[in-house]
Amino acid sequence: DRVKQLTLRWREPEARDYLAKLFVAFVITGVGGLLIDKLGFELPEDVLPVAVALLVGGVLFVVVEKKIGDRASLAKVTWAIAIAVGFGQLLAAVFPGTSRSGATILIALLMGLRRIPAIEFTFLLGVPTLLAAGAYKVFKAIRTESVTEDWGQLALATAVSAVTAFVSVRWLLRYIETHTFVAFGWYRIALGLALLFAINS
Repeated sequence: DRVKQLTLRWREPEARDYLAKLFVAFVITGVGGLLIDKLGFELPEDVLPVAVALLVGGVLFVVVEKKIGDRASLAKVTWAIAIAVGFGQLLAAVFPGTSRSGATILIALLMGLRRIPAIEFTFLLGVPTLLAAGAYKVFKAIRTESVTEDWGQLALATAVSAVTAFVSVRWLLRYIETHTFVAFGWYRIALGLALLFAINS
């Protein structure tokens, strides 16, 4: 319904306001991402920081849901939330194991936004963000390396991932209508502990 509103009824004030917030959040992430890339920052490939990020994120989800989840009062994304979410997306680019959507949803919840609008905004923002990041990496690789890519397979993979993402988000929105993110938090905690155990075994 939100996609229909933004594409078919974009002249309406509410749709234009929502699009403006998406655009500003996207620009913040895009500029920040380019700066990170220009500085030569690369994610470490060690498992330890991933395990730690999973644990920290899981604990935060459980704590935030217990303290704020059902008491969140905002039904609409404010400008402050949109800007914070734009910066929040950069966490995944800096800290390995950080979920882009998880970080932005947590930020929105902490700022008082209800679960469903938080999910809606963060996943809609993820569409241009991930497309732009992917396109940037492809063009950068083409300019600096001899890339022999099967573009047909890439297009097919993109289409399949788009469909599966749409189905997943629809399921998640229905799930969150009657559930919280606590189970997701415990899942992250369990996975983080499993990785720590694997490292030390």
